[in-house]
Amino acid sequence: MDKLNSELLEEIKDFKEAGYKFLNGEMNKADFKKASGGMGVYAHRSGKEFMIRLRIMSGIASKEQLKLVYDFANKYDLEGIHLTTRQAIQLHGLDIDGICEVMVEALENGIYTRGSGGSFPRNVAISPLSGVDVDEAFDVTPYAMAVNKHFMKKITSYKLPRKLKVAFSSSDKDASHATVTDQGFLAVKVDDKEYFKVYIGGGLGRNPKLGVELGELIEPKDILYHVEAITNLFMAEGDYKNHGKARIRYILDRMGKDDFIKCYKKHLEEVKKAENLPLDLEIKEIKKEGKEITINNKRIISQKQKGLYSVYFHPVGGQLKLSVLKTLIDEIEDMDDVEIRLTMEEGLYIRNLNGEEAEKTASLTEGLGGETRLEQSVACIGTPICQMGVLNGQKTLNEMIDMFRSEGIKEDLLPRVHISGCPNSCGVHEVGNIGFCGKMKRVGDGPKNVFELHIKGELGEGKTRIGDYYGDILQDKVPEFLLELAKAVKLNGTEFEAFITESEDEFKQVLNKFLV
Repeated sequence: MDKLNSELLEEIKDFKEAGYKFLNGEMNKADFKKASGGMGVYAHRSGKEFMIRLRIMSGIASKEQLKLVYDFANKYDLEGIHLTTRQAIQLHGLDIDGICEVMVEALENGIYTRGSGGSFPRNVAISPLSGVDVDEAFDVTPYAMAVNKHFMKKITSYKLPRKLKVAFSSSDKDASHATVTDQGFLAVKVDDKEYFKVYIGGGLGRNPKLGVELGELIEPKDILYHVEAITNLFMAEGDYKNHGKARIRYILDRMGKDDFIKCYKKHLEEVKKAENLPLDLEIKEIKKEGKEITINNKRIISQKQKGLYSVYFHPVGGQLKLSVLKTLIDEIEDMDDVEIRLTMEEGLYIRNLNGEEAEKTASLTEGLGGETRLEQSVACIGTPICQMGVLNGQKTLNEMIDMFRSEGIKEDLLPRVHISGCPNSCGVHEVGNIGFCGKMKRVGDGPKNVFELHIKGELGEGKTRIGDYYGDILQDKVPEFLLELAKAVKLNGTEFEAFITESEDEFKQVLNKFLV
């Protein structure tokens, strides 16, 4: 990677010049976005401050990396960091000098920002409990990391129509969204042998689409051939002229399932003939001695390693305060073999804790983040920061939580809510049990802030579905709607999922009071 790092350091110098041109009015927003996206940087809506996205590979963060991120945020007087819905970390509110300083120091410490935005292969998603999940087929971590390294070796040379997303799920729960992304690998075992199911052509955002299954199991050793096949198909068939239809799912739309799979297999055969792509896998075995406990906290999860546990922590809206981050870092400092895994829901797992460590960590973080499913909801960064954002989902999320807390509701009456401030779907609202998508709509005498309501989205092998659109609700009425919905679910005496299907008339009675 030394050659790559040298190349990236030169790029950073050029990017800094572009940043000053933008600030001085010599470069417009569109041109700067083209220059900045591939560097993992985006301007705030103000045009004076910037965000940088740290490419934490597959969300696997060491203690040293967490300390470095803390030092960055502390140095630039940030209140906190933002955990994303693709297992990365964002720092907001930096000036252009700070952005470039972070890029250089991160690079020197093995953290990349290159390709974490723009038309490049993005961070490879992974089930955050892969390697410790009692229900998994096998640990997909080595394979995801191999693809990360494969992408990074040539990250500066990609000429893609738009972004490319690859995901690895270790079980049928599909925690990495493998069934609804550009290319997804889902681990299965057949006759005690490890294979991947392959899904291609999926994606969220405008015109969301489930991936189509390749129809044949592949051996894990062949994954890089498949990654190259989807990349080559994308470059050969993708739309370089129409940015709005440049994702792989539009190729699937145009070709149809059968021809799309046929085209994919053609590229796969070409790659196998032309390339030699051996896997360089680092298999990590967890040898830490465990200590069993009786679990009495729902954020503590038993690992498949006897006597070891993971603790889930969810900063509200993915906004991890610097003081809380420091508390976490100090807590795990002297714990052996502890690892942080970022999730696709703006949370994190602290893994490989013995029973005593798990209880202590859960107790230490109690009340510092979300405890109920509703409090562990997802919201994109939104306005007034994001240039693309329409509504402020973080504001709505906090209003929801405040209303439920003021009513003293601590039961899990509702599932996690997914909030996207615009149709770009950073809050992955389409696959949430409850999803909201922000937009403007004429209501009465003028345009109003409204959220589309999407219900019955789901993830899972053979279960993944895009939620149904039920109508629009004024933004400031969303918390009240959810509160009434929760009360109706409680009165019905059933779970939310059963309530909206078996008692749909009651659900619509609540909903109809809020639709505009």
